Amino acid sequence: MNDLRIDRLRWWHLPAVAEMETAIFGPEAWSEGLLWTELSAGNDYRAVFDGDRILGYAGTALNGDELWLNNIAVAADARRRGVARMLMDDLIERARAHEVKSVYLEVAVDNVPAQRLYDGYGFYGIGVRKNYYQHTGTDAAVMRMDL
Repeated sequence: MNDLRIDRLRWWHLPAVAEMETAIFGPEAWSEGLLWTELSAGNDYRAVFDGDRILGYAGTALNGDELWLNNIAVAADARRRGVARMLMDDLIERARAHEVKSVYLEVAVDNVPAQRLYDGYGFYGIGVRKNYYQHTGTDAAVMRMDL
């Protein structure tokens, strides 16, 4: 864990990220093309690297004084090692630097581990999007954290 570092995702990382997306999210995974669109739009994507290997990543979109956490994921064999916390700490630090007032996210209502992580950072529920995840019909909890 001492060699872990956070850095920006680049276009050449997208095949590995898309593969991780599929392994984690199955039919709800973002495609390599969609990830490319996110980078091209100027959205900020960061990853935790162990050498050249990506252990996890997070993407955000800044809109005025609001930040949306578009996605966050950690490889199955890297979970419970602090990777998600590294990503969350980094994005919150960057949000504060941009004078963001609120951070928003959507999380599957059945993703209890992720909800626990977000609760620990002070996120709270503000609504539910019914059938948000198209392939599974799972609802999404909309959460907000005030900075």
